[in-house]
Amino acid sequence: LTFRSRVWFNPELQSRDYFVPGVVVNIITLVTLMLTAMAIVREKEIGTMEQLMVTPIRPVELILGKTLPFALVGLLDVLLVTGAALLVFRIPLRGSVPLLLGAAVFFLMTSLGVGLFISTICHTQQQAMMSSFFFFNPAFMLSGFTFPIRNMPEPVQYLTYLNPVRYFMEIVRGIFLKGAGISTLWPQVLALFVFGVVILTLSVLRFHKRLD
Repeated sequence: LTFRSRVWFNPELQSRDYFVPGVVVNIITLVTLMLTAMAIVREKEIGTMEQLMVTPIRPVELILGKTLPFALVGLLDVLLVTGAALLVFRIPLRGSVPLLLGAAVFFLMTSLGVGLFISTICHTQQQAMMSSFFFFNPAFMLSGFTFPIRNMPEPVQYLTYLNPVRYFMEIVRGIFLKGAGISTLWPQVLALFVFGVVILTLSVLRFHKRLD
């Protein structure tokens, strides 16, 4: 018998196989967060928000009109970055693409909700940009993208459970590298769904109140 060590899911120890799937998460987070926050704040800056508020359009219709385009942009970013990962970097995709897109939809509820919330507390695009980075940087550092969560201090590990980016990071890497399915990833998908519903609901209620 000959004993040989083998690394699971990345036997060639290619760093790109580990980092590139995480780039999908970072791009969709930053793009949708900043687009949502800055686009709505821009309406306030140029004075068109007041014009929209006096039209017969309902607040729910206004919110949908402002967020759905960015949700489509986020899904398009997922497809583009995934295509680049497969064609340019030759990253293996062992799991299900529909599962990846479904999880991305749940995660978009969170990122769009945070962007919508930022838009209610900011009055200028500069404030919206700084607030977006104020949310993104801690979420990025605590997502496990660069530093494994198990190597963080124990109190910080518990703090990462409040970070929705962590769950989407685990889903994307699980689909790309492990070929994991919904039977394995359902806790992360459920957590994303709960985060998305709660954050988006609270943000919509606050946005609706500001419109009233």
